Amino acid sequence: MTRRFQDEQPAILYSSVEVLSAMSDAKLLDVVALTGDLPQYNLWRGQVGTVVETLANGAAFEVEFSDRDGRTYESVGLRPEQIMVLHFEPASPEIEPKMVTA
Repeated sequence: MTRRFQDEQPAILYSSVEVLSAMSDAKLLDVVALTGDLPQYNLWRGQVGTVVETLANGAAFEVEFSDRDGRTYESVGLRPEQIMVLHFEPASPEIEPKMVTA
């Protein structure tokens, strides 16, 4: 199965294994971004939050979204496939970058 992330030009295809492995390694206090819109919470793909609780042995995460002053404006339980961990340092030199193709 492949997943297409829409609204990106050009569209990039990822295998479901690659997507899930990138998204399911979240842990407490990780900075994460939404992978899809949650209009019922006024949250949109790309918004950044912090994992504040691991639920059901990693089957879900409580993610807190805060404004620039640190005030929480939303706290939502999310599944691993709804978030991706953001990394602020270069990847390890042992990791070989690879092109994802359809």
